[in-house]
Amino acid sequence: MRRITAMTTVGLATLALAACNDQAKMDTGAPVAGGASATAQLATATGAPAGRATATEVAGGLRFTVDASGMPSGTHGAHVHMVGRCDPPGFESAGGHWNPTQMKHGTMNPQGPHQGDLPNLVIGNDGRGTIGATIPGATMAGLLDADGAAMVIHAGQDDLKTDPSGNSGARIACGVFQAG
Repeated sequence: MRRITAMTTVGLATLALAACNDQAKMDTGAPVAGGASATAQLATATGAPAGRATATEVAGGLRFTVDASGMPSGTHGAHVHMVGRCDPPGFESAGGHWNPTQMKHGTMNPQGPHQGDLPNLVIGNDGRGTIGATIPGATMAGLLDADGAAMVIHAGQDDLKTDPSGNSGARIACGVFQAG
């Protein structure tokens, strides 16, 4: 009986340590009670609705989610841009990628990524697609600074390495982040 008790105690201690290690790994990206959020309503150059992007404060950064609709099927670059303006038809008013840390473009670039670099958005034949990514170190104050920020969807796939924009082509949808 003693042997079973000792083994049980060791087993429980091991599980407790593993739980502590898992908690430490989960800290970045964990929900923050009362965390701030911002939303961008996406639209095409003609003003047609194209979905919504959301930024939510999480532990250690911001969580970006894009729920796109009414978009052409295929793979598209998706980026947070540094100016909260979406003047059609080309949305150049949104400026370059949000890059407060002065890095190069892309998660595959050894000198990157920008904080505005998100994974590619895959749009199905139904015109819909969703992505989500947590950007460590990003802040809501930085996102919603004096000139704001915009979410931009590009015509082509982001190669995740070529500076400054991953060769992702024209800007086909845009939305300005508004505090929520």
